[in-house]
Amino acid sequence: MRFKEFLSEEDGIGVVEVILILVVLIALVLIFKQNITELVNSIFSQISSDSNQVMGK
Repeated sequence: MRFKEFLSEEDGIGVVEVILILVVLIALVLIFKQNITELVNSIFSQISSDSNQVMGK
């Protein structure tokens, strides 16, 4: 009886969905890696420049 209940449970579906979402996100990061790197470098460069202006350097 317990084995049949185990087979009919659907709790594992959430895990599969999470794994699929992670695979898609990793694929997107790999595809757009260069664009993401350029964007992050640009943002940090702007932050550094603005902080230097505030500090008077």
